[in-house]
This record gives sequence, C-alpha cells and structure tokens, in this order.
Amino acid sequence: MTARQRLKHTFRLPPALARQLADHARSRRVSQVAVVEAALASFLSPDGADRLEAAVSRRLDRTNRAVERLEWQVELATEALSLFVRFWLTSNPPLPDTARAAAQAMGKERWEGFVESLNRRMEFGPRLKTELAQDIDPNSDSRRTEQ
Repeated sequence: MTARQRLKHTFRLPPALARQLADHARSRRVSQVAVVEAALASFLSPDGADRLEAAVSRRLDRTNRAVERLEWQVELATEALSLFVRFWLTSNPPLPDTARAAAQAMGKERWEGFVESLNRRMEFGPRLKTELAQDIDPNSDSRRTEQ
C-alpha cells in the first residue's frame, strides 16, 4: 500500500466531541481527517507511553534528589539550632530580678540587630551551606561517622 492509498472508516462521534474536533481543526487550519490521523497515530504509538514514563521517571528522580538535599539542609539547621540552645542554656545562668528589665531592653536591641543581620545574609549571602562546604573536605566521611 502506498502513502497515497487510504482505507475508508466510518464512525460516529458524540456531538460535543465532534464540535471539539471541528474547532481544533479550524483553529489549526488543517482538515479534521489530519487531526484524527495525528491523534490516532499518537495514541497507538508503542513508544509514546515509554517516552512519557521515561520523562516522568527523570522528573521524579530530579525531584527526589532535590528533596534529599532539602532534608539534609533542614537536619543541619535543626542540629545547629539545638546545639546552640543547649550551649546557651548551660553557659548562661538565670538573671536576678533586679537585672531583668535592663537585660530585656538589651535583648530587644540585640534581637533587632540579629534580625537585620539575618535579613542581609539571606539576601546577599554568604549562606551557611556555602561556608560549610568551604570548611569541610567533601571527601571526608565525618558526616557519616557522626550519625
């Protein structure tokens, strides 16, 4: 059978689907037959499902790697915060009542400075993960042995 030979098929479409077909063909400036042929070829293509599965698989792998990096960063932040809080609580005795008001005023001022510094760091860097990457040898197994 040559490329010019065609077999005739007769089938019925629901009115809504027929309108969609006609609208799509008109908007693409092609015949309805061309739209149906392309749709059937795509639907019946044996590698279409494989290509879709491969694309989804690649995207899932990429997403999985991003989630793993995020998980490590959250764990790092949590450990750093808990270590700081433990250190602070063990090395700072509670204040007497007479010094509490002055300490609260100084604490408020220091907090505002901290928030400004954090804002600058989040906007312009450097980030902790970058500093850690520079400080820690990436070939060492220190992260694995501490777990």
